[in-house]
Amino acid sequence: MSAKTAERCLTIMPLVRKGVVFMKLTDSDNDKKWEEQEETDHILQKALTTKVLLGVIAVLLIFILILLTVVVSGRKNRQEKTDSDLQQSITDYAREQQELEEQVLSEEEQKPAVDKPVPEEPEEEEEEEPEEEPVSADNEKTAIVVDIEDENDEAYTKEFILKEAYPYFADNKQDAIWDLAHLKRYVKLSKGLEGTGDYYYQGDVDSEGKPNGTGLAIYEKNSYYFGEWSHGMRSGKGTWFRFYINQKNKANAMGIYMSHSYSGEWADNLPNGQGAEHYDVDISRLAPTQGRILQNVVGNFTNGLYDGDMYANTVDYTGNVQEWDAIATEGVFTLWRDMSAIGECSVWRYRDDHSVCLDIDKSENKNQGIRELLK
Repeated sequence: MSAKTAERCLTIMPLVRKGVVFMKLTDSDNDKKWEEQEETDHILQKALTTKVLLGVIAVLLIFILILLTVVVSGRKNRQEKTDSDLQQSITDYAREQQELEEQVLSEEEQKPAVDKPVPEEPEEEEEEEPEEEPVSADNEKTAIVVDIEDENDEAYTKEFILKEAYPYFADNKQDAIWDLAHLKRYVKLSKGLEGTGDYYYQGDVDSEGKPNGTGLAIYEKNSYYFGEWSHGMRSGKGTWFRFYINQKNKANAMGIYMSHSYSGEWADNLPNGQGAEHYDVDISRLAPTQGRILQNVVGNFTNGLYDGDMYANTVDYTGNVQEWDAIATEGVFTLWRDMSAIGECSVWRYRDDHSVCLDIDKSENKNQGIRELLK
């Protein structure tokens, strides 16, 4: 071991100087003290850095808050100024308008007074209550005469009525045709033809003046035909209507039927070929005991008679509709079952259940068809 090293390893040696004891530190003690000092300095430095950062952040937050306060205050001041300017503009405009009105009134007062006529108050007219009219079950049609004109008005000639009705029949406007047929002038015109065998006509004619081509005819008993003609005969395609207006008879007991029509093929003035027969029915007049009645019959017709496979539907007092089929030969039905022992025969078969049939009296199984058009 060198002398220098041995010197450093010496223990604490007491020195006495003027009665005071001094302690001398060795090199080892100095190293330890320096390390502790360095650690303390490092901790203090970190604490200082943290404080500085916190201070910077606090300053930034304060700056941001100040900036936001300035911006909001500025916007508020601008809005208040805008509102103030707008209010001032409105106030100025109102003041100008008031001054202008006062000026106009002043000028009017300076003008000489002129008497103005006072309008007379119209006399109050008593309102007439509309008369109640009977309404059918479908709430659409009423089988009554509509009196809206003077029956002695000579302006309503047959020429006027034919010209008025023609376009509605040509366009097949069923509702309009119904309304026209129930006008008093139409009922009166038709009634004037009763028992004459004549008809009023408008449309195409041949060289002899007979209907030929397309035309409209008005007959007695509120009946009409529109369609094709051939030298005075209904021939081709056409539609026939009859309206039961205030009519109750054996064929229309209790006014159940409101109208009757046929649309289809014609020849020799009668339905010949494919066509459809239709009844407008007021089911409110049907009683539960009356059962079903025919509403539509579709199929082939020969001289107005059912001839071939026929289809029909019926309706009862509740409005229930059922479908049926039948076979006929020139107005005579083929029987689905023979009930001659009790005087009845089954002629229409229910399409959903063939065991159910509609019966008629045996004596009526002839000339079945559109009887109002038969010769």
